[in-house]
Amino acid sequence: MTFRHLKIFIAVAQAGSMSAAARELYIAQPTVSQVIAEIENEYGIRLFERLSRRLYITREGRQLLDYARHITALFEEMERDLHYASRNRTLRVGATITVGSCILPALVARFEAENPSDTVEVLVDNTRVIEEKILSSELDFGLVEGDVTEPDLLSRPVLRDELVLICAEGHPFCSRTRITMADLEGEPFVLREPGSGTREQFGAELEHRGIHVRAKWVCHSADSILEAVARGQGLSVISRRLAEQALPIKKLRILPIQDAELSRTFNLVYHRNKFLSEPIQTFFQLLSEEAERNR
Repeated sequence: MTFRHLKIFIAVAQAGSMSAAARELYIAQPTVSQVIAEIENEYGIRLFERLSRRLYITREGRQLLDYARHITALFEEMERDLHYASRNRTLRVGATITVGSCILPALVARFEAENPSDTVEVLVDNTRVIEEKILSSELDFGLVEGDVTEPDLLSRPVLRDELVLICAEGHPFCSRTRITMADLEGEPFVLREPGSGTREQFGAELEHRGIHVRAKWVCHSADSILEAVARGQGLSVISRRLAEQALPIKKLRILPIQDAELSRTFNLVYHRNKFLSEPIQTFFQLLSEEAERNR
């Protein structure tokens, strides 16, 4: 099997049909069909089920797709390093909302200042999206606030964080001297979207205690959460880092919960087969230094 075989196979898997893959690659459809047949014959497997003139990738096909994506990504990285060594190298970094808002901007600025021949491209999204893009080699690594469960991903804690309960000034809870988790029963909340590490951790704590809150407002953006809370749309649980930045601007209050400590860590995540190039290792070192300063 050649590199060309892998590229054509990936195109078919992503396009969902051989004709679409042929158009995308500017080659004849019989050539695409022949390549798929050659792979299947060489290994004695079926890559796709052909049902009602549609293609459905098989378990073996998904296994090959995983390898093919990593092999082609590594090959392309090798080509970039060997043929374009004099040009900028680019790190593709994923981050969840809190990390992307509070930690990553300063780290990226320092990295680019100290390594002027390298640049960083950042994608900020929730933990599950970052995880998927690392698996498909669309990102080199990620900094996430949620737990990673995929066995092909390596994860290690790097920074500490804490979730806090916030409300708008004037909320009935502001006059309380003591708030417990039980007091949250039935309260309207402004929450992150499903797949967010923050929401998953808070949801697990509520479930463990048998407490139900009302998801009045669900959104993807930390700024939207802070604004909605400030406008009296409900309570929220958010990173202390984000809350403390917004307190003087949004007129918010942090409410200590007497019977809960919602601490957590931000995790560095990358594929177990990822080649850790010199720029990646340099960025990891900066991250370690940042962690030491925050201990």
